[in-house]
Amino acid sequence: MSRIGKIPIVIPAQVKVEVKGRSVAMQGPKGKLAFELPPHTTAAVADSKITVTRDGENAEAKAMHGLGRAILNNMVKGVSEGYVKKLEIHGVGFKAAVQGKVVNLSLGYSHPVNYTIPDQIKVTVEENTKLTIEGPDKQVVGMVASEIRSFYPPEPYKGKGVRYSGEKIIRKEGKTVQ
Repeated sequence: MSRIGKIPIVIPAQVKVEVKGRSVAMQGPKGKLAFELPPHTTAAVADSKITVTRDGENAEAKAMHGLGRAILNNMVKGVSEGYVKKLEIHGVGFKAAVQGKVVNLSLGYSHPVNYTIPDQIKVTVEENTKLTIEGPDKQVVGMVASEIRSFYPPEPYKGKGVRYSGEKIIRKEGKTVQ
């Protein structure tokens, strides 16, 4: 039995879960999420707990059992508490601003970089250089953060660029004149 898959998921009071066949829909204070369970797995709700079961004992069924349970647990946490990623922008003249559903980034290029924010994701900017990305879907929050970071990843010589909050950049020494 999958050690992760056999643990039941406790549903908080403010979260509503609906299971129809292999599709699971959740609604909470932070938003709505839906998910189609992987093959060989089924979910059931009883006593404010979600239990994930599998049919079969092959390796794929065992892997999908743990995967399905982990994703459902992330969904419950997302719609009740939400997920947050923080980014920092380092560099002279580098800044960010949110205008409606677009993040406008000035990253030293000859043109501004505009990134359209997906639905259910909220981006806020403090001090022009600190971005906070919030949302109910863990995968989408991480994807938005990585896409914004990919416009100008931190470089090792001066440390300029967009980095995750708390990320350590290993600095390199530049060339020396002999």
